[in-house]
Amino acid sequence: MSKASHPSFVTLPSYSDCRNVLEFLVKKFPHISEQVWRNRIKTGKVFWRDGGVINIDEPYQPNSTLGYYREVPQEPTVPFEELIITQNDHFLIAHKPHFLPVMPGGQFVNECLQARLIEKTGIKELQAVHRLDRDTAGLVLFSTNPATRNKYHQLFAERRIAKTYQALASINSSEPIIGKKWHVKNHLKRSQPKFLFENTTQSDIGQYAESIIECIAQSQTKALFSLSPITGRTHQLRLHMQHIGYPILNDRFYPTLQPKQPDDFHNPLQLLAKNLSFVDPVTKREETFKSPTDLEF
Repeated sequence: MSKASHPSFVTLPSYSDCRNVLEFLVKKFPHISEQVWRNRIKTGKVFWRDGGVINIDEPYQPNSTLGYYREVPQEPTVPFEELIITQNDHFLIAHKPHFLPVMPGGQFVNECLQARLIEKTGIKELQAVHRLDRDTAGLVLFSTNPATRNKYHQLFAERRIAKTYQALASINSSEPIIGKKWHVKNHLKRSQPKFLFENTTQSDIGQYAESIIECIAQSQTKALFSLSPITGRTHQLRLHMQHIGYPILNDRFYPTLQPKQPDDFHNPLQLLAKNLSFVDPVTKREETFKSPTDLEF
């Protein structure tokens, strides 16, 4: 059994029909049995954020925050190293390798970028400001200071941060597309299974998504694209590449969901978060950071 080195937290909603904390946890995390939660509570693996002990019949407390330690029977290992690009009193930028999640989730509890960086830097307050898909490599911004954390969250909320990605796709060799640009504006809606999304023109059932895509190089069989997302929807770039007819190489989800199998470390998704640019909300300086890697074209 692998137990997370650092706790996860969840805030109890202001309204719930749950009578106690145990009921809330069972309802919030239906894939975890009631007996497992009972055992975790009894062994002190669930607690109030201020350190207060929780009992089996602990009453539900609206707007209070619970801490808990995630556990999985066997945690996979990702055989690639992260790299710290820059670090200061307010933020840290790291390069995330393919296959490594940014945050704990699913079968990953300690094998994630945030846990690795906390271990490497000793900064327990380190927290990711945004996410990348586990399959995607590239730059991730972390807050190192709780006092200024919200300022960096606002960069993303107010779209005051510029992100550029690279992607590789298969092409027809007789089709010259270098310099061709696409400005994709559509909506993304939930698909089946529910972790997938799909492109749609129906604004009433999807979230607005916008990307600018340009082909910057091509060979006989592949093309390299530069992608600038205007919005930040889940799987947006993967879906927009599919939308223009060039699905990203080695995509396990799109255009066709592949059977679940162990990670193929030799054939990662060909998508890289290459650049981050923003005006630092603390120092007011313009900052630009680049991933030290490129996709192999």
